[in-house]
Amino acid sequence: QVQLVESGGGLVQAGGSLRLSCAASGTIIRLNPMGWYRQAPGKQRELVATIFSGGETNSGDSVKGRFTISREGGKNTVYLQMNNLKPEDTAVYYCYANGVGVYWGQGTQVTVSS
Repeated sequence: QVQLVESGGGLVQAGGSLRLSCAASGTIIRLNPMGWYRQAPGKQRELVATIFSGGETNSGDSVKGRFTISREGGKNTVYLQMNNLKPEDTAVYYCYANGVGVYWGQGTQVTVSS
């Protein structure tokens, strides 16, 4: 069974940075794409960023220029570098990956104080 484990969330002041990590286990196939969604209280889950096996990326308009998604070599591990964080970035961040099905991590809380 495929499992996604996220890490790296926490509390940071506005303008600060955090780096989220997501590692997949339980499969030998290359998951594609992988990425991140987030959900703030009372809001719908929204796409943050996605990375495809060829290295192509896309991201939500609200994070462009501040967040960068990357992938580690040939592994099913993805990162989200978040810079210049704003209070409106506060949310639970979920890693996802597409394989035989769509898999989700348990979520990691990111809180940005003003």
